[in-house]
Amino acid sequence: MIESRHDSVIVRHLGGGLIPLVQIFALYILFFGQHGPGGGFVGGVMMGTSFILGILVFGPTDRSTVVAKRVAEADGVGLIIFAAVGGLCLIGGGQFLNYAELEIPGLAAPSRRYLGILLTQIGVAVDIAVTAVSIVFSLSVVSGNGDSHV
Repeated sequence: MIESRHDSVIVRHLGGGLIPLVQIFALYILFFGQHGPGGGFVGGVMMGTSFILGILVFGPTDRSTVVAKRVAEADGVGLIIFAAVGGLCLIGGGQFLNYAELEIPGLAAPSRRYLGILLTQIGVAVDIAVTAVSIVFSLSVVSGNGDSHV
């Protein structure tokens, strides 16, 4: 049951400084994941974890957790992004998720592949972050009458 913000001033101040750093690092992992370890799954887990940390530190009613609630409402957006990129590859007569077949004028095949991989990784990251935050919100319902304490 998550009812209010954390009692410790130290935890709130450290959380306020740590959450944006985790989110920036998650974006770094997402955008540069194809060059090394990382990508959409790891970036999405880190982004979802930063939203969950904000809920635990500042409480569900604080204005800083509004973004986490909006994220939980965006169920299916990541799947739509992923499927849309695959569908755009099919429009050019290619195979599903064959990024070289993306119909983008003025871009060479390597640039189309890079853009296609990046867009699918963004879709995966969004879906993973939404799932993580949704799990926390669904587990926070503890009373028998269905009232949510989040």
